[in-house]
Amino acid sequence: MHIIVVGCGRLGAELSISLDKAGHSVSVIDKERRGFQRYLPERWAGRAVLGLGFDREVLEHAGIKEAGALAAVTGGDNSNILAARIARETYDVEHVVARIQDPRRAVIYQRLGIPTVAAVAWATDQVMRKLLPDLRPSEWTDATGKVSLLEQVLPASWAGHKLAGIDEADRFRLIAVTRANVVHLATPDLVGQEGDVLHLLAQRDAVEELDARVHSPVPSQGGH
Repeated sequence: MHIIVVGCGRLGAELSISLDKAGHSVSVIDKERRGFQRYLPERWAGRAVLGLGFDREVLEHAGIKEAGALAAVTGGDNSNILAARIARETYDVEHVVARIQDPRRAVIYQRLGIPTVAAVAWATDQVMRKLLPDLRPSEWTDATGKVSLLEQVLPASWAGHKLAGIDEADRFRLIAVTRANVVHLATPDLVGQEGDVLHLLAQRDAVEELDARVHSPVPSQGGH
């Protein structure tokens, strides 16, 4: 996948390097050349594009038309959300995430369909999970190795539907949902919203079954 990272500070560079090591093609954008010189390795395999991350000419030079994901991680909330909106609304980039300094804005951005990571909770791993929302185990597995806690970004098809439809009691179960950086315990009436991150417990041999359930058409829910 081709991925664009807007912002080449310490964290943006770390994210870019991690994505490159994971086998993705990466373009990193920054308005100042010194970010590239200071934080990227000398043998950087990706592209380093000088300019503003919300400038369409700059984005196209970075490969936005071929991108499957974009992370806007500069130090400015307005720049990040503008870059993220252009990626989502103009270029139909599937996976977009924006870093925010002010967590009070998270709900607003969530309504725009743009997942956010607050600066206080920032971690490269958190952003990679939102950019690359394949089902993956978290750091916890029980001592026998039979049950794991998994995270999954909710597919857009489940937005507006009761999340209880995901459960398969003997195989996997939804435990909690992170929404706008707030964790909610799962209840039978909890309805999904775009950008939700699901936390699920699953039997080791049920991971593929769970992945299929989440990505399959939403089952009938009596009007939902």
